[in-house]
Amino acid sequence: MSLLGIDVGTTGCKVSVFDHEGETIASAYVEYDVQRPSPGWTELDAGDIWQKIKRTLAEAAGAASAAKRGDTIQSVAVSSLGEATVPVTEDRRILGPSLLNSDARGEEYLDHLASVIEDEWLYRVNGNVLGNHYSLTKLLWVQQHQPEIYDKAYKFLHWGPFVSFMLGAEPRVDYSLANRTLLFDLDAETWSDDLLERTGLDRSKLPETAPSGTKIGTVSDKIAEELGLPRGISIATGAHDQCSNAVGCGVTRERAAMYGMGTVICIVPVFRSRREPGIMIPRGLNTEHHAVPGRFVSFIYNQGGCLVKWFRDTFAAEDRRRADEEGRDIYGELFSEIPEGPSPVIVLPHFEPTGPPQFISDSCGVIAGLKLGTSRGDILKGILEGSTYYLRQLVDELPATGTTIDEYCAVGGGSRSDAWVQLCCDILGRPFTRPRITEAGALGAAILGGIGRGTFTCAEEAAKTMVKQEHIFEPDLRRHERYTARYQEYNRLGPLMRDYLRDLANV
Repeated sequence: MSLLGIDVGTTGCKVSVFDHEGETIASAYVEYDVQRPSPGWTELDAGDIWQKIKRTLAEAAGAASAAKRGDTIQSVAVSSLGEATVPVTEDRRILGPSLLNSDARGEEYLDHLASVIEDEWLYRVNGNVLGNHYSLTKLLWVQQHQPEIYDKAYKFLHWGPFVSFMLGAEPRVDYSLANRTLLFDLDAETWSDDLLERTGLDRSKLPETAPSGTKIGTVSDKIAEELGLPRGISIATGAHDQCSNAVGCGVTRERAAMYGMGTVICIVPVFRSRREPGIMIPRGLNTEHHAVPGRFVSFIYNQGGCLVKWFRDTFAAEDRRRADEEGRDIYGELFSEIPEGPSPVIVLPHFEPTGPPQFISDSCGVIAGLKLGTSRGDILKGILEGSTYYLRQLVDELPATGTTIDEYCAVGGGSRSDAWVQLCCDILGRPFTRPRITEAGALGAAILGGIGRGTFTCAEEAAKTMVKQEHIFEPDLRRHERYTARYQEYNRLGPLMRDYLRDLANV
């Protein structure tokens, strides 16, 4: 018997089938494009992507059947991007596109919302503060500008619940994804009537809420026949992708944190009790239900993975082309060029709007200390260091909030680089582990599906069985001291350049 996990991202979807020991039986992946129909608009074509997800499901199921004859998929759950929703009818028709969190639509409602929703009050209810990247403002925009879609919609479903619904499940959303709307009450674990009244949105347009790992139906016979799936596959609620990643690498308890190394570098610490808004808001720290009952998480992040990709495409475009032609790993080659110890350059990683604690949108990046002898390896290492220094600023503040991180688990594409993981380990001064399966979203979803099916009683039990740690990285104390000295220099760079960078960004 096997477990199927689906991980739906902004630009691609991975489908994997695992046995009960956490070994991958089969996987399939599909990419798709973000649509930009007007300046500032970013959306996903839900109809087109649903067709691609179905083909990917069929491919993974077919490969699993060929790899293990007689093996039967027994459950499925979905990990997905947050915020974006899909409007659907009760008979499972898609009514329109899915507006992404980066879409500018809805920003015009923030001033009014701020006049009726105070930040500290909202944080006590929902664990977030106002922003245009949540579902709330997008739903208001659809309500006003696309009333034909809003009125016809049976539900607006996040991508995890949407895929589950299209497979045959009841419309249900887990707590972590519901939190991304700004309309969810963390303590009541359901929609906030007060927030719905203040915003003018209809509760009937939202699905019922449920904990991650709750059975919500079975794959319909029609879909099973179309995709070549066995009948009767159980469907369970999944989770927001960062929470699912944490489950998929075994980060389920306090004093541990996931260290996601993808397009976004994201630290996800785990804690049991909610913190006071006055402690969390000034530090830009949100509070969200983990996919594990009785646990909460927060997100510390920046666009470090984007910077590494920018470096590759800017400083090594021809090398990448040749590597692709010859089937070589361009990242491995580039990382082999980075020097020992701190880079001679300091990079302020503000190439994109930053994450917490500052959420700087009107700055830009800096590479300081360039000389004629500076190598591209120096610059790459400066980028890796600067992205990690940015995260350390908030990690150093965590004890003041009552949260401590003793160890990290690295996942995502970047975690396959020993050099990068060791650098993070040395800068933060804490041990890192790396699981055998570093793309942990699909595994986390499969675990949640197994819980809903009754294969496992809880995430901790499942992680002990299915998550295998491959390597442990220990911090080098001498390098940690050198990086800490360099970190102090980094901290002086931002304030020194602040006014100049703001003016430059607005030119």
